[in-house]
Amino acid sequence: MNQQKLPNATAVLVLGIVSIVGCCCYGLPGLIAGIIALVLYSKDAKLYKANPTEYSNYSNLNTGRILAIIGIILSALYAVYVIVLISTVGWEAMKDPQLMQERIRDLMGQ
Repeated sequence: MNQQKLPNATAVLVLGIVSIVGCCCYGLPGLIAGIIALVLYSKDAKLYKANPTEYSNYSNLNTGRILAIIGIILSALYAVYVIVLISTVGWEAMKDPQLMQERIRDLMGQ
């Protein structure tokens, strides 16, 4: 009984890690990597469920799925934060720290 590895298990694991790290870049790379990881996970999960004794690295696949879900959540939260920040202080204030401090003071009523 020679078990083989799932074809995308390592890719799902790597993309799950990238989705967590990518949430720091305005959230977009993390969302993209996480969604791709979940799509690849669903393909390999179907293969595994069809014949579980044939494949050996389901734990890597499942770990990648969990990391991708965490990365998607973090990226979505950070993207919402950036959108709210841009809508309240403006894009030009995002580039100028002094202007951002002034606009935050104005919002706080100081």
